[in-house]
Amino acid sequence: GQSLQALSSFLPPLSHTGSLLLAVHFYSLPRAVPLIPSTALGVLLLILSSLLVYAGIWRSLRNASLFLSLCLTISVFWCGYGVVFILGGQGVLKDTGDFRNALVPGLVTFTLALLIIAVVGFLCREVILAMIASAISLASAHEVAMHYSTAFGSSAVACNYMIVCLVGGYFVLGRILYFLTKEKIALPGTDLAKKKTREQIQSTSGSMNPFAVTGLILNMLSASVFGCRLLGVTGRLFIGQVPWLWAAGIYQIGICILSYRAMDVLMATFFGFTSILKFAGGYCLLYPIWQPEEPSFPTPLLVVFSILFVVLALFLTLKSPVDGLYLLFYVAYCIALACRPKGFFEGGPQGVDVAIFVASALMTLIHLYNVKASAKIPTGKGAVKALIARSSFLKLREGADLHAPYLGYSKYADAEVLGYACSVLASFAITMTGDPQAPLATVVIPWVVVAGGILKLLGGSVAFARGKTLESSAFILYAVMWIIWGLTRYGGLYGTTRSFHAAVGIIAFMLFNGFIVFCTLFLNIAWFFYSLTFLLIAVSFLLDAIHALPAGYDIAATLIFGLVSFYCFLSALFNSIFEGSCLPMGRPIVQLIGVGGGMTKCLHLPARKASSVKRIADILKNGGTCGIPTDTVYVLVAACNRPDAVEKAHHSKRQAQDRPMSLWISSLKQLEPAKHLFTPLLWDFMEAAWPSPISLVVPRGEWVDFLGMKDSAKYVGTPQSIAVRIPDCSVTTHLIDLVGPIVVTSANPTGEADTTHHNQVYAKLGDKVDAVLCDGPSPENIASTVVDCTKIDSGNIGFFRVGIIPKSQVKLILILFLLP
Repeated sequence: GQSLQALSSFLPPLSHTGSLLLAVHFYSLPRAVPLIPSTALGVLLLILSSLLVYAGIWRSLRNASLFLSLCLTISVFWCGYGVVFILGGQGVLKDTGDFRNALVPGLVTFTLALLIIAVVGFLCREVILAMIASAISLASAHEVAMHYSTAFGSSAVACNYMIVCLVGGYFVLGRILYFLTKEKIALPGTDLAKKKTREQIQSTSGSMNPFAVTGLILNMLSASVFGCRLLGVTGRLFIGQVPWLWAAGIYQIGICILSYRAMDVLMATFFGFTSILKFAGGYCLLYPIWQPEEPSFPTPLLVVFSILFVVLALFLTLKSPVDGLYLLFYVAYCIALACRPKGFFEGGPQGVDVAIFVASALMTLIHLYNVKASAKIPTGKGAVKALIARSSFLKLREGADLHAPYLGYSKYADAEVLGYACSVLASFAITMTGDPQAPLATVVIPWVVVAGGILKLLGGSVAFARGKTLESSAFILYAVMWIIWGLTRYGGLYGTTRSFHAAVGIIAFMLFNGFIVFCTLFLNIAWFFYSLTFLLIAVSFLLDAIHALPAGYDIAATLIFGLVSFYCFLSALFNSIFEGSCLPMGRPIVQLIGVGGGMTKCLHLPARKASSVKRIADILKNGGTCGIPTDTVYVLVAACNRPDAVEKAHHSKRQAQDRPMSLWISSLKQLEPAKHLFTPLLWDFMEAAWPSPISLVVPRGEWVDFLGMKDSAKYVGTPQSIAVRIPDCSVTTHLIDLVGPIVVTSANPTGEADTTHHNQVYAKLGDKVDAVLCDGPSPENIASTVVDCTKIDSGNIGFFRVGIIPKSQVKLILILFLLP
């Protein structure tokens, strides 16, 4: 942990090597042959940009600081900048005019973005970071001026980058002194730890998403590419500007994921939407490489896209009216694209781009300042909330359970909203038939492959992390289908010999989807129709592959699937914002006894929180039964001093007589009052063997009364013996410290396999236990070793069950530590 913290602290200043490289580059620019070749400089900047991403994200997991925004902003700057240098080195950018047209949109964006970061940094007394941001901002501004006037030399740009190097060197020196002197000496501005506690309190108490700032800057970047063309700052749109658009798209998908980690569903969905537009814009600029004409847009898709933005804006207004109004710029953008057949190349959408650039800059300032400063810029956050509080029909979700995981512990908010929205977009995208002579002329690939494929894969991954196994499987399967179909049909790979091979692949996919349709019978009505209507689309793909597609069938299938997906989108949004089901997903069509009970009745708590362990302890003290993780598999437990709870645990899993319940303690101190009732050899063996996944079956005796078991003793062990263990698991032993000795049995009905994940506890005993302490997969898939110690005084031990600890290791303990 300490070494990682040191690495995180040193990475940002060391990454200012990029500034040194650029300083050398601009000082040597007047020379005939540059000192650093353009291609080499571009590759080095790409490497450094990846290091900056790591540094920013790693630090952001600990505190929400200006550091995060600065690292990610410089990272995306150098990523796009590096690719432009590579294009120049490879001869794609043929003259200085091309180089200027390629660089200026990005330089303009980062001049303003870094200036905003610098201003907020100075206001919030982050002087070191503010100086770095302002120096790079000035360097970018000088470079823009240099491209338009020979009066500005490259030396001014180099000087600004040298300032960054000097400030970075000061930061490195400060961090080195800080660690070498064991935190006794800290140069001013280099001690990150002092502000950590205050910022953590701010970031956890508020609902601000620290990653939103970078997402807004990325919106500025893409808008700058097209806005500069409208304003005449650049002469044309061409391949040289694609690096900025696609760097913004890739980073924005990353911001989308990080926003889910920050539990901000609405902004994550918004950034997912805007990343699609960035990939589509880049694709349109790349297209003239293959064909002379400009690509065209599927108008139905853009109309639907504007509707999705409207709905998202309405829900975001409930959280922050200013953010909701900002989304309306994208509603106007989609409408402008739909009204112009050549989309990004027309003046209407470019005019909206200029407005988006200005609005994004203002939103960046507001978000960045509100994340850092104690005094907030008002965004109307409480106004709508106060209005809804008066309504008896709608009630906002609030509190700790706002993003409670479906089954157990998860670091991410639910991504189903984005998954359903991507289904809507992908389905309406294919309503436009491609030209067989020029299949790439229709801008369908970004919508189908990025929206239906990449973003749906993202939604499936997040769903899996939240325990939604069926939903994640469906999302991932559909994503793969959209990617393959989009690339083959609209990528010109759909040849004349396609029929047999394409039909076989589609039939295989339909079989998988048929299984998902069957499984959704046990989930809910909405998911059943969602998976069933996608089968209609698969049928249209199959009929098209064998040249037997009836006229209008594919349009009807996509419309039906799109409408069902849109309902699921609205339902997921409503359920994530409001309590109750305004638009219900419905009950399972087939309800199985005992399945799904835990989802609504059983409390699930993350084992990584001390408050969760305390809550489980309170439940056990009050006579409840709980599923908990251990050093082996999950177990079902009850407090020893609660006979009613022990009896409940015994009956809840149909305990067999030949598999009696065992007794767990956290320390031998709990048996100390009864030490005289154990033989010295047995006591020494217990001391040597524990804590470990070894259960020792010891003779039953009066020592049982010292544990306060009372009437529950008859359910534990046999009339002759009891299995006792101290688990080698800090969570479990801490729980036993709070509750006292506990009675334990495996968390599965008798005769079934051991449970190795908290999801399995829900599936098997969810409606029969009061709570589950969730810790993901078990560290081991094998239960404990059960040793017979009833005849240990004669030097003999037996084995009722050989689990994770082999016989030889148990006997070695006996020989080495106990027997003469």
